[in-house]
Amino acid sequence: MTETYVVATAGHVDHGKSTLVAALTGMEPDRWAEEKKRGLTIDLGFAWTTLPSGRELAFVDVPGHERFLANMLAGVGPAPIVCLVIAADKGWQAQSSDHRDAILALGITHGLVVITRADIAPDAVAGTEAQVRAQLRDTLLADAPVVTVSATTGEGIAGLVDTLDEVTASAPAPDLDARLRLWVDRAFTIRGAGTVVTGTLAAGTLRAGETVEISGEAIAQTAGVRGLQSRNSSAEAVVPHARVAVNLRDVPAEDIHRGDALITPDAWPLVEVIDVRRTMGVALDDGAHELMLHIGTAAIPVHLRPFDADHARLTLDRPLPLQVGDRIVLRSPGSRNVFAGVFVLDVDPPELNRRGAGRRRGQELATRPVTGDILAEVARRGAVQRRVLVRFGLQVPESLPSEVEELAGGWLVHSPALEVWIETARTLVGRLLKAQPLAAGVPVKAVVEALRRAEPPVPDDGTATGKPGAGPARGLVATVLSRAGLETVDGMVRPPGHQADLGAAEAGIAEVERRLAADPFAAPEAHDLRELGLGVRELAVAEKAGRILRLGDGVIVSPRTPAQAMRLLAGLDQPFTTSQARQALDTTRRIVIPLLEHLDARGWTRRIGATHREVVR
Repeated sequence: MTETYVVATAGHVDHGKSTLVAALTGMEPDRWAEEKKRGLTIDLGFAWTTLPSGRELAFVDVPGHERFLANMLAGVGPAPIVCLVIAADKGWQAQSSDHRDAILALGITHGLVVITRADIAPDAVAGTEAQVRAQLRDTLLADAPVVTVSATTGEGIAGLVDTLDEVTASAPAPDLDARLRLWVDRAFTIRGAGTVVTGTLAAGTLRAGETVEISGEAIAQTAGVRGLQSRNSSAEAVVPHARVAVNLRDVPAEDIHRGDALITPDAWPLVEVIDVRRTMGVALDDGAHELMLHIGTAAIPVHLRPFDADHARLTLDRPLPLQVGDRIVLRSPGSRNVFAGVFVLDVDPPELNRRGAGRRRGQELATRPVTGDILAEVARRGAVQRRVLVRFGLQVPESLPSEVEELAGGWLVHSPALEVWIETARTLVGRLLKAQPLAAGVPVKAVVEALRRAEPPVPDDGTATGKPGAGPARGLVATVLSRAGLETVDGMVRPPGHQADLGAAEAGIAEVERRLAADPFAAPEAHDLRELGLGVRELAVAEKAGRILRLGDGVIVSPRTPAQAMRLLAGLDQPFTTSQARQALDTTRRIVIPLLEHLDARGWTRRIGATHREVVR
């Protein structure tokens, strides 16, 4: 598959960005009549070409005017490579700095600088290059190549093309298997095709026929991909880094807006609260609290709660598909300047309810590595599934910290928390069985509730999908009970081999067992049971322990009685009547009728008509 790359232009207004793109591609990037009339780029423009190496190159041409900084960020945000344009006759200007700051805030490390209009001010080229080097010193673009051209005469264009080939060749290879996140920059309708959205594909592979999830300001649904285009050509699949047009099924174009995203279904957390670290710009505790957040093509209001100069919590106006490691630009509403660039440290931060919690959280974040702290993430939750942390964008190493253990189901458990849960279960079961010696065990529900009240609590199964409330983590609870030396039988938790302590009723049950051993079909009468001190509770406990079997109408027999009856009934002529069964078992109708119904229910016998039964062979 042909390698594709996207380059976003940047730079002060009227420094020749659109003219440069047109010279490189032969395409006019300005799309609006007003843009062509005024000679001023207002919104994003798109053009493409093929480099001598065969690599395909798409340009996103962004506006340079300070009034359109939001549009500029929407164009540069998803792009992996940037081309900073400075006119030789004008030199470094205010918006040059603003665009440089935006590029730095977004963490873009690959790019180049083009000095344009060399034909107009040839004597100013060296001075302009010196300005560029000074302005980019100590930044991620300090070593970016600088190329001088004239888009009108063609001077230097061939060298620029070669440099673009070199820059794209050194760019890191995209992850073709990554989960999809395509930030939408346009949505429109094509007659006969329906809704089409466009964007820059930064990671993952998008295929025609698959289903995507749309996460947006006014929409949250899945949609089928009817077709794909890249560079005005149909494609069965597109890979990064490409400009792509996606034809979606059954979604009105008016429901999708710039800043919405197409994502892999059930693969991204949609978050409204994140904790961040400043990478550049104004100190986060400088006093601003209401800001605009820019990521990809999205621009939404956020509330900033500073922890210190470098760390803060952002509460978003609406959920976005974000992950640890995302780079975000913050700016004051209406400002042409970047307020700060931040790095996402946590997309599932803890609540801060106690006095001084913000200060303590800032201290925790200050020591957190940019790749995430797996021990801290697991310890805070007690247990979390590996795939949940991957969903958050964290790299989970195969070699885990010594205090983290991986259990069945991919559960990563903090060892101290596991010990708390084991002791909680063991203590609860021991205490309740001591208080209720007739009990066959402790209900699973009671044990689960105790584990969910522990500190830390056993998490819900819903933590695996980002939708808590799905009920207790059953696999994790089962492991806890096993580690506690407990078993679950018929919904009751108990020590292995546990028998209910019948206490004073033990003698009565033993007498019933003796009588039934002598005559299995002579079930004791109700007055016999009362005389032996056996009520409903004692009989229920004895049955749970496997010592008796209760049939209908209060008939008590041995658990071996049904099998003993079957041996005698099988010797009768088939089919047989209830009276014949009673005579064969030498018992009464009070006993034979519920016994036969029990055999029917187990499938050992079956009724034939109203009066006969037969043994099922």
